[in-house]
Amino acid sequence: MHFLESVFKWLFVLSLLGMLITYIQKDKFPEPGFYNLSLLKEPVQSPTRKQSFETEVNEQKYTINPLFNYELQGVVVSYNDSDSLGDITHHRRWQDFINVRDLCVVWGENIKNGVYLDMDFTNDSWTCWAYWPDSETHSKFSMNQLSNNHLLAHDYELKKQLMSANIGDHIRMKGVLASYSNPGNGFQRGTSTIRTDTGNGACETIYLQEFEILNKANKRSRRLYSVTKWLTLFSLLGFIILFAISPVRKPILK
Repeated sequence: MHFLESVFKWLFVLSLLGMLITYIQKDKFPEPGFYNLSLLKEPVQSPTRKQSFETEVNEQKYTINPLFNYELQGVVVSYNDSDSLGDITHHRRWQDFINVRDLCVVWGENIKNGVYLDMDFTNDSWTCWAYWPDSETHSKFSMNQLSNNHLLAHDYELKKQLMSANIGDHIRMKGVLASYSNPGNGFQRGTSTIRTDTGNGACETIYLQEFEILNKANKRSRRLYSVTKWLTLFSLLGFIILFAISPVRKPILK
C-alpha cells in the first residue's frame, strides 16, 4: 500500500512539472516559415445582397443586419470566450448568447517580418490589446493588419470548429459583417467596415458561415499538455485515496 502511495506521489510531481512546461509551450508562436504567407493577405470585403433576418439562441431572439460579405485569413494571437468566468456580462447582463467568441488575428507583413514573435497580445470582451517592448518593434508592426473579431454563430458544428482554434493557428473565416441586436432587452452592437479605424467601434462583427483551421500550431505540445493535465488529476486523486486508506504508520520504539 505504501509503495503504491509513493508511486502516485511521484507520478503527480512529474505530471505536474510536465503540465507546467507544456502549458507554456502550447501557446508559443511558430516562426513565419510555419505559415503559407501567400494566403495571409488583406481581408476580402464585398457588397452583399443578404437581407436582415432573425435567429434564436437560448430563447433569446436576435436581429442580424448584414452589411458586407467578408472573408479573412489570419493567425490567432489572442481570444476571449464569451462564456468564460472572467466575462459574465455577455450572458448575465446582455443575454448575448450568439457572440460566442472573439478572435484577434494578424496577417500580412505582421507575419512575414516576424514582429509578432516579439510582442504580447491579450483580449477582453470588447478589445484586443497589442504590446511591444520598444519603439523599434512598434515601427515594424501595422495595426491595419490586426483585427479583433466578434464572431456570431449558432450552428453547433460551426461553433465546435470555432472553439477549437488556438493561439498560433492559421484560420480562415467567411461570413458577413453585420450589426445585431436583441430587441427583448435593447442590446445592440455594430461593426467596423474598414481596417484603418482604431478605438471604440473598430472591431469587426462577423456572422459566420464558414470557419476552418488551415494550419494547427503546436499540435504536439497541446497533446502532451492534455495528457499531463489528466495524469496530474488522476495521480493526485490516487494519492489522496491511498493516503486516506493506508494503515497508520507506527513509530519504531527502541
